[in-house]
Amino acid sequence: MNSYKELLKQKEALEQQIHEARSRELSDAVARVRALVAEYELTAEDVFPPARATRGAGTGAKVAPKYRDPATGQTWTGRGKAPKWIQNEAREKFAI
Repeated sequence: MNSYKELLKQKEALEQQIHEARSRELSDAVARVRALVAEYELTAEDVFPPARATRGAGTGAKVAPKYRDPATGQTWTGRGKAPKWIQNEAREKFAI
């Protein structure tokens, strides 16, 4: 059975081997990529196109309020469920 110290030495040796293998494979991969870029005359935009802006829920855009309760000063944008103070009322009288 291996002692704790022997196992630590084995671990260090394995980590060194892993580091060397990764460095070797990484340099090979970079060389292959550079060859492909040169062969096909690729640009950075070809490989990494700019991110497109997406529209959708959760963008966090603020909407200006359209209605205000004169009694409390609460506002409502007109989106979503109407607050109780404006339900069953003519919205024109609360318009900002």
